[in-house]
Amino acid sequence: GIVLELLKEAMVSKLGDTKGFLIDGYPQELKDAEEFESKIGEPKLVLCLDCSAETMSSRLLMSNQSSQNSDNTETTEERIGSYYQASNPLIAYYESKTQLYKVN
Repeated sequence: GIVLELLKEAMVSKLGDTKGFLIDGYPQELKDAEEFESKIGEPKLVLCLDCSAETMSSRLLMSNQSSQNSDNTETTEERIGSYYQASNPLIAYYESKTQLYKVN
């Protein structure tokens, strides 16, 4: 709720100054998308930066090394699994509405 309200306020304040908005990382779950559409409106386009689980794992592990994060391979795999669990229904939702564009 709070994220959506802040997003709405920011968008409304810039309505006259823009042709559109690029929102990175939101929505993350289907319920967020449905709430966004009911309170703000439907997006014209949804971009999905698509890569394999192996690529995500490799990048997360490299990031963890550079930031001295303690995540290991098992934790990284759990994070990727959680991502797919949340995002697959969201991706299917936007695919069914023909608003999704996948970038490989």
